[in-house]
Amino acid sequence: MEPDLFTAAAEERQEKDPAASPLAVRMRPRTLDEVVGQQHVLRPGSPLRRLVGEGSGGPAGSSSVILWGPPGTGKTTLAYVVSQATQKRFVELSAITACVKEVRAVIDGACRSSGGYGRETVLFLDEIHRFSKAQQDSLLPAVENRWVTLIAATTENPYFSVISPLLSRLLLLTLEPLTDDDLRSLLRRALTAERGLGGVVELPEDAEAHLLRIAGGDARRALTALEAGAGSAIAKGEPQITLATLEEAVDRAAVKYDRAGEQHYDVASALIKSIRGSDVDAALHYLARMIEAGEDPRFIARRLMISASEDIGMADPTALQTAVAAAQAVALIGYPEARIALGQATVALALAPKSNAAYLAIDAALADVRAGLAGPVPPHLRDGHYKGAQKLGHAQGYLYPHDLPGGIAAQRYAPDAVHGKRYYEPTRYGAEARYADVVERVRARLRGDPPPPAARAEQPEPKAAE
Repeated sequence: MEPDLFTAAAEERQEKDPAASPLAVRMRPRTLDEVVGQQHVLRPGSPLRRLVGEGSGGPAGSSSVILWGPPGTGKTTLAYVVSQATQKRFVELSAITACVKEVRAVIDGACRSSGGYGRETVLFLDEIHRFSKAQQDSLLPAVENRWVTLIAATTENPYFSVISPLLSRLLLLTLEPLTDDDLRSLLRRALTAERGLGGVVELPEDAEAHLLRIAGGDARRALTALEAGAGSAIAKGEPQITLATLEEAVDRAAVKYDRAGEQHYDVASALIKSIRGSDVDAALHYLARMIEAGEDPRFIARRLMISASEDIGMADPTALQTAVAAAQAVALIGYPEARIALGQATVALALAPKSNAAYLAIDAALADVRAGLAGPVPPHLRDGHYKGAQKLGHAQGYLYPHDLPGGIAAQRYAPDAVHGKRYYEPTRYGAEARYADVVERVRARLRGDPPPPAARAEQPEPKAAE
């Protein structure tokens, strides 16, 4: 059986018995106007609109695209809507199970059905990042010659997971997690629509809020949970999907956390203050609350990066590297696996030695600049490479540190207005204790203080850089 016949058979079953299909399938939009969210890629004149023949920009279906976004943001839905709007043969494959032989069968079928020009088949390839380089190579001729309109989907960064020759032939469209307003609109539509739940049950406000929390921007997860809750309510003979029934149906306790309100800031603040206070267990508790409430993992990662610099700084310079690595992991893998990277970073930051010296230093320097303590750059530090610079005295008398013992030149660097200012005052905690000793020695050398007797040795006279 050709791959597209599976899709046709599924559609036929849905038409005969709509209730047999999952709610997420029944509520799949039929036109681009029914799509919830993603307005940045659905605006008039956008590539997707042109792909279905709306507006100007070439014939319908003339471009292949790759849709990149978290699960449940509508990648499969958009591919299906495009195929419906263009009246083209729709073939869906998953890179998890498909092989090159199946891909070639679809391409050969597209060429046969269109007389060799291949403009009548939309191939939707889900999880394209699961394809190996050789498997992705097999798509190049079909995309290059437009034998099929390829709509590929991935949850991973395509710049890392899709080969460059294929990526250069695809239009990249980035999908964002659905907002609470998007999901709320979808849930209410599913409650009342005939192809949805048909108004047989109601959804109280507290249960709706819980659904939004556990959905985490994922439409499929929201509809699946709604269907489970509705099934339980109907089985009990209840006219409403109460919070208790919903919790029982989806086996997940409601977390008292409002991502858009006061709790959002309170819990985020508690996380950072627990890390600052070195209470690793409390920090993990607040992190868990944020994750369970569906908090954007990128928001959490940003807070951890700030904490690494503000509260740890030079006491453990690797803390920022750890936080940045966690943020990169979050961007690449998303939930649920992102929780592991966030947890590891939280533990590392909570247990690291603490210092806010670097944070205080930059703020002190900024305060002086804003107060007008700037002044001209000393002449010997100015750029001396352009014509006429020497006549102005620029770069004259500059001492090149690499020519001197220890690599430090006793010369003025700061403007007169802030000469002698000490912004960075290192602590004696963690790795910063070493920097505390270093900075005092360096400052003494910059002032031209003689080295201690034990460190004195015959040294060449410093020379000015040419």
